[in-house]
Amino acid sequence: MSDELAEARAAVEAARKAQAEAEARLAELQEAGIVEPGPADPAHDPAVAAAAAEAAATNPRTAEPVPEHEPPVDGVVEAPVDGAVPADPDEPAEPGAVVEPKDAEGPLTPAEVVAIREGYAFEGASLEMGALVNGDPDPETQVRIPLRMLNRHGLIAGATGTGKTKTLQGLAEQLSAAGVPVFAADIKGDLSGLASPGESGEKLLARTAGIGQAWEPKAFPTQFYALGGRGIGVPIRATVLSFGPTLLAKVLGLNDTQESSLGIVFAYADEQRLPLIDLKDLRELLLWLTGDEGKPELKRLGGISTQTAGVILRELTAFSEQGADAFFGETEFDTRELLRTTPDGLGVVSLLELPGVASQPALFSTFLMWLLADLFEDLPEVGDPEKPKLVFFFDEAHLLFKDASKDFLSAITQTVRLIRSKGVGIVFVTQTPKDVPGDVLAQLGSRVQHQLRAHTPDDATALRATVRTYPRSGYDLEQVLTSLGIGEAIVTVMGEQGAPTPVAWTRLRAPQGSMDPTPEATMRQAVDASPLLATYGPAIDRESAYEILQARLAAAQEAQQDEESRKAAEEEAARLEREARANRGSRSGGSRSGGSRGGGSVVTDFIGSRTGQTIIREIVRGILGNRRR
Repeated sequence: MSDELAEARAAVEAARKAQAEAEARLAELQEAGIVEPGPADPAHDPAVAAAAAEAAATNPRTAEPVPEHEPPVDGVVEAPVDGAVPADPDEPAEPGAVVEPKDAEGPLTPAEVVAIREGYAFEGASLEMGALVNGDPDPETQVRIPLRMLNRHGLIAGATGTGKTKTLQGLAEQLSAAGVPVFAADIKGDLSGLASPGESGEKLLARTAGIGQAWEPKAFPTQFYALGGRGIGVPIRATVLSFGPTLLAKVLGLNDTQESSLGIVFAYADEQRLPLIDLKDLRELLLWLTGDEGKPELKRLGGISTQTAGVILRELTAFSEQGADAFFGETEFDTRELLRTTPDGLGVVSLLELPGVASQPALFSTFLMWLLADLFEDLPEVGDPEKPKLVFFFDEAHLLFKDASKDFLSAITQTVRLIRSKGVGIVFVTQTPKDVPGDVLAQLGSRVQHQLRAHTPDDATALRATVRTYPRSGYDLEQVLTSLGIGEAIVTVMGEQGAPTPVAWTRLRAPQGSMDPTPEATMRQAVDASPLLATYGPAIDRESAYEILQARLAAAQEAQQDEESRKAAEEEAARLEREARANRGSRSGGSRSGGSRGGGSVVTDFIGSRTGQTIIREIVRGILGNRRR
């Protein structure tokens, strides 16, 4: 017992000595003007208290910690320790240097962590994004997106292979669980795993436990679609008329003049009630308007040059040869089918399979834009609902904006701005924010930025531009954005009051569905069992502009043939008349009674001839209406 008492007294003396040394050092710093004079009691100075605590916490003889609640010795009570550890005790700052506290765990101070925790503590329903990373994940600080703010749109960006698709999948799963329908284009086929429960594993469970996620495998209601029936899914088709000249000009790569000319063609079709169902209808209409029969009509509408019409026809032909005919036709898809929920209240996830997107990127992106535009026209205004009616994920968004005309960009910007009031949220998924035009980017409320790479000067410029778009934070974003791991992202969203939340380095949640594609046999079974297949599966080819204009051309050709036959008959009659006069002149010296045989006339002779009989027969058929068409 006496040994322990001696050791305790030695510890107290060492603490007092350390405190005295700290006081002397503090006085030197104050005299040098480096540190402001502090409280009269040195024990209240953080540096002094920290030094005392460090000396008192260790037994100098055994180098073992002294018990935290050791009873006082000989009435001596240790001074309270309430100061912070210096930034770097082993390397004191040089005179004149500004000393800042440094968090040994991560880039954020405790106060900044608290600010992030409070910034994402929403009252209403929200989607869980993951846990804050500050050195290690902090399960107590969860990052979320308010459900009612998803119709303010969003952006998921990041380099290839950084986890964008899995982020999309995780959000789609939570939306479905909240009763919100989802639409997404499945570019690589990875999202089909939503229809199958995920597989557990040691690494997966360790990761999810580290961020506070209670993971369990789960499948979600999924409807598979295929563009024009190319792929596994219920066919989605659109008529050329509903697609419209602006979107079609984007697909065909037309310039502004050619796009205006195409608009004239659509206006004529609408005026003349010529249904433009598929591409052959549009080709036939262009041929009609640039031909002899339609030129007067085209001139009345304003006219297009032969060269412009030729360019449009060539682009249409090339477009058709790429297989685009399958995308246009009937039965046209009703976009309200995307708003379905299951009887138990889960939102249906609609996945559009796009196996050939690499060869037709413009068609893919523009077709998705048609879906949005059609939804905008059909849906009623709903104001500001507690949750969206639909969330639309626009993957590979850079394809949509590439080489887009001003009118096309204007249409996209207007749709993004106004469709929010219809209860539809749009999330663009692309590699860098610069892929999205500024006017569109300004409409996006939530951002999930995965790792960016800066291997080239252009990449470095894009990185700096991205950093400038974020609110101020405790991060060196240029450094953080290039060092994020797979499944990590920088997140900032629109809070419940409309203000942006603090920037948060987040380790994202793992999807509950399969991270591998659903087997093809399972997908085909789901498509065959879909109630939509009977409605949209068959392709219908009803009478449209092609058939109507073909009939007009046939009638015009017959009328031309009739006109040619009439002129031929008149010429033949005139010839016979001339011959008859010549014959009468040659017989003028003979007997008058020996004139025309049987007393007939020239007209009678012509009617009795074979040519006259043919003409009479054609005229009679035309009058009776039984001329072959």
